[in-house]
Amino acid sequence: MDPLATAPRSPGDFAAYFELRWRVLRAPWGEPPGAAFDELEDEADHAIVRNEEGRIVGVGRLHAVDDASAQVRFMGVDERYRSQGVGRALLVYLEHAAMRRGLRRIVLNARSNVVGFYEKLGYRVVGDGPTFFHAVKHLRMEKDLSSPAPSSGQNHD
Repeated sequence: MDPLATAPRSPGDFAAYFELRWRVLRAPWGEPPGAAFDELEDEADHAIVRNEEGRIVGVGRLHAVDDASAQVRFMGVDERYRSQGVGRALLVYLEHAAMRRGLRRIVLNARSNVVGFYEKLGYRVVGDGPTFFHAVKHLRMEKDLSSPAPSSGQNHD
């Protein structure tokens, strides 16, 4: 698979996008489908990756935090497509969206088990993040987009 991230375009794309987001990020903790949705959806940039059959297998979102910073949230990849470059493709797409908006720093809260993935792509831990569902520990990470980025080669995550 040679993943390419794009924006969801149709109502069907958005339905599949939100379903995957909920299934990967909220359903395992018994959260209802609406738990993967917030008030910033209309002003955010959304990214998807499709598999060879056209099914959405990765999702992510970026929204502005202030005049210089953006936050990546709701990154999720179907477990069958992890370690195949899907997360990297999503993140590169969202970083480019931030730069198009004139934003130069990205912050995110990474689950502790995926910190290494983000570190490989130039993010650094800057502190503790929230713990969700009384079980899912996060670390606060950030990346300065004005610094040189790591190679954008495919399939390295």
